[in-house]
Order: sequence, then C-alpha cells, then structure tokens
Amino acid sequence: MSGFVRLWPEQASHYAAQVDWLVIGFTGMMAMFVVPVFVFMWVFIFRYRRGHAAERDHRPSGSLKVELTWMVLPFIGALVLFVYSARLFFEARVPPADALEIQVTAKQWMWKFQHTGGQREINTLHVPAERPVKLTMISEDVIHSLFFPSLRVKQDVLPGRYTEMWFQAERPGTYDVYCAEYCGTDHAAMTARLEVLSPSDYQRWLEGADEGRSLAAQGEALFRQFGCSGCHGAASVTRAPPLEGLYGRSVALADGSRVVADDAYLRDSILLPQKQVVAGYAPVMPTYANVMDEEAVARLVAYLRSLADPRPEPATGPSEDNR
Repeated sequence: MSGFVRLWPEQASHYAAQVDWLVIGFTGMMAMFVVPVFVFMWVFIFRYRRGHAAERDHRPSGSLKVELTWMVLPFIGALVLFVYSARLFFEARVPPADALEIQVTAKQWMWKFQHTGGQREINTLHVPAERPVKLTMISEDVIHSLFFPSLRVKQDVLPGRYTEMWFQAERPGTYDVYCAEYCGTDHAAMTARLEVLSPSDYQRWLEGADEGRSLAAQGEALFRQFGCSGCHGAASVTRAPPLEGLYGRSVALADGSRVVADDAYLRDSILLPQKQVVAGYAPVMPTYANVMDEEAVARLVAYLRSLADPRPEPATGPSEDNR
C-alpha cells in the first residue's frame, strides 16, 4: 500500500494475530516499567543538577507499598504473558488430526513439496484456505528453516530427521516464504511462494496438477521396483517383518526395547536398517541410503502408511504386540 509503512508482515491466519498481540502486550508491559525509570531519571538529573550538601544520615528509608507494587505487578504481568505464550506454543506444536499432509524436502537452494495426491511443486506451495495443513519436513544436505512470515510460523528442517509444522491460512492470497537459517552461498535466494486458494480453487488446482498416481501409489511402485516385495510381500518365502498394519504400532526390537512405527522409524528402517533391528529377525536387510533420495523415501513411507490396518484393535484380551 502506497504511503503506508508496515511494521511487520500482514496477518494471514488467526494464529498470526495472536502472536502479534503477544508481541504488542510484551512490548507494552516492558514500556510501562522501563519508560518511567528513564523519565524520572532525566527529571532528577535536571532538577538536582547543582547538587546539595552531603547527607550524613544513612538510615534506611523507603515505602514498602511501592516496593511490593513494583514486584507484584511485573510478576503478574509476566505470568499472564507466560500462560498466553505457552498456550500458543502448545497450539503450534499439536496439529489437528484431520490436517492436510504435505511432504517437504529442502535442498540447496530450493523447497520441494509433495502432496498426498501425487502433485509435486518446487518453490511454490498451494494450500486451501481455512483448512489445517501439516508439513512433514526433512533436508537432503544442511540445516534449513522454513519460515512463513505472514503466518508467524517457522521450523528448522534437519538432515536425517523429520520435523513437523502446521498452519491454517485464513485469507486467500500470495505470501512470501523464506529460509531463516543460513545454509550456504545462495541462502538469500532460497525463497518460495505460498499460494492460499479458496477450497473450490484449490480443488481445481489439484485436478489440473494431477499426475495420475497418489503419493502412496508412487511408493508402491518403488516398493516393487527396488525388490522390497521379494522379502516383505505376503507370498515371499524370505522371513522378514510383515508390513501390513505396522504403521502406528509398537515394535519390539532385538535389544529388548520397543519403538512406535512412525514416519521416522520407517525412514530409518529403509536407510539405516541396522539401527533398530526387529526382535526375532536377522540383521540382513541392505541399506538404501545410496539408492533413494529423501523424496523417494517419502513416497515409500506414504505407501507403508497406507498398509496400516484400518480395523480397530480389540478392546479386551492381549494385543498382538504383547503376545
């Protein structure tokens, strides 16, 4: 807007407005206690600039009410801000169960996005307005940081480890995306665009960008291409851990510990198969670290997630994991 100086990026979500109110409240509280100190300091400097005779009486003097007020009011203000900021932090770290999931792969110097329907984008992310979006992110090289200024959310993207972030954009529009972690020579050029569309426009975009196969279907093709079905398939004669219904279950390991089969566990099982060996199985699976990139691993993980048993587990009796 011409003639208008914007102090910070526009708000594209309800969460962004809450973060701004937190910043304004904290700044206002600090000003309320700091400004009077400097004002009175300059008043006293001007008023008593000529000095006076030395005062030899050093008996303590003061006002208990003033001292208590000076301690209690900042404490209450800080406590209110702490509770408010803790609620925002918890909200930002717990995505809704029905959030739209998108895979993000960072690489010097670009952002790559994969939708569950198989649509792929580079340096542009299309999302629907008024719907929660969950990003599962990983880096192929160094540490990056995905930053949406208009949404007031930011999350580091790490090599060898999945991180998550979610948001819900309220207003359609085009917003800037940056890398907020210095990642090399062209760090400043590692930018992207967030295209927030109305639900109907987003559906039309999905249909126009459809590649014919979902992310899970592409993962299934890789599952067969790399010979995974030869050991983990239902008709395989090789004894390997079954994958049907695995995702989200507790897995017993050879060292006596247990781990939940989430995205990170499935990724490590593909790239670092000796890291967490399943109890009762020999550590003979080869690594695919030099064969698959992170985008391919994300597709394969999406396929393995699709194999999860949709049927609820029995409410009584011993579970399969405790037998």
